[in-house]
Amino acid sequence: MSETKNSERAPAASAEPVLDLSRRKLLATVGGVGAAGLALGAAAGAGGYAAVETPDDTSPLASVGSTQVMFHGKHQAGISTPLQSTGHLIAFDLAPGAGRKEAAALLRRWSETARALMAGEPTSSGDTGVALDAGPSSLTVTFGFGHSFFDRTGMADRRPAQLDPLPDFSADQLDPKRSNGDLWVQIGADDALVAFHALRALQRDAGSAARPRWQMNGFNRTPGATEKPMTARNLMGQVDGTNNPKTTDADFERRVFVPDTGQPAWMANGSYAVVRRIRMLLDTWEKLPLTEQEQVIGRKKSNGAPLSGGTETTKMRLDAFGPDGKPVIPANAHARIAAPEQNGGAAMLRRAFSFHDGIAADGTPDAGLLFVCWQADPLHGFVPVQRKLDRGDALSPFLRHEASGLFAVPGGPRAGEYVGQRLLES
Repeated sequence: MSETKNSERAPAASAEPVLDLSRRKLLATVGGVGAAGLALGAAAGAGGYAAVETPDDTSPLASVGSTQVMFHGKHQAGISTPLQSTGHLIAFDLAPGAGRKEAAALLRRWSETARALMAGEPTSSGDTGVALDAGPSSLTVTFGFGHSFFDRTGMADRRPAQLDPLPDFSADQLDPKRSNGDLWVQIGADDALVAFHALRALQRDAGSAARPRWQMNGFNRTPGATEKPMTARNLMGQVDGTNNPKTTDADFERRVFVPDTGQPAWMANGSYAVVRRIRMLLDTWEKLPLTEQEQVIGRKKSNGAPLSGGTETTKMRLDAFGPDGKPVIPANAHARIAAPEQNGGAAMLRRAFSFHDGIAADGTPDAGLLFVCWQADPLHGFVPVQRKLDRGDALSPFLRHEASGLFAVPGGPRAGEYVGQRLLES
């Protein structure tokens, strides 16, 4: 599993200033880059920042800025990594005429850029200075392949069955121009400029090999904004993610990641990401009285506790009835319908970002959820749950599914490898 330095987001006790140089001239992690990394930073920094003035500040980075996530590892970063405050989701299509060779070269460039930026180093192709003075800020870059990628690269025989197109759902109003794609990139960071810096670097690296198909930008609460760590809230004000599988669960790996012995072999330790742009009809939702909102969700808005009582983490009592003889948690409540025990144990790791893209043509907020969920097999994770929600979820009238995608995300690269190498070079 990808490791995280300073994963509790607390200042490192042994953190030291980066020599006597301005921090972002080397773009180095405080206490997190060895001698070789510093040498690389110095060499690239000389070319990338010669014309950029920076303050001579040698004080250590704050904990949010200094937190670094490892690029190399068993799994790609950005899956079990704690939620970051800023995210970009972007899909690319290979350019006409580009095939397997060009795709391999692109993934090699992207992987090196991601590795450097996640370590707080400048990019090898010259750096823009957008994130000057910032540390890694928990930056993660995650790469995946869409269904069409395998046709474009002549590898249709290597496409996993789990990547078959998702079924149609009755509530879908999908825009094909903002759905699917040959390649998918997820960027997350706890600093907006660090995230944008990575986005621009990867867009530049794409060169003539691939062109953007769609891009979506999201956000979450900033780490440290609450008195203690809390489950995120969505734009409806609801605590969102209470029943997520936890890394400490005995079956976490089985539910989220493809096993070492799984097929195809190049997907070992990888995962499948379902991406949905879900617009929330906030003007309509916000007119509902609080008690009706809670009936729709099946949980208290104040603390996320189930209507059957307890705290956020208390198990829902789906067999509890009120004095009126009706279920305390309504039969069509979102939390009841989505519960794993109501779906044969189907589970997925939800790791979403909120979005707000201004005002839509109809005068309502164009805002909602960039839903991203991870699972070892979408046919046993997302699909059965969404089918059930599609048939009678009380929340459905307040949502609009506007874009969708499914991507195969291979396991993490070993040292010296690039993401997808075991697919593209075997």
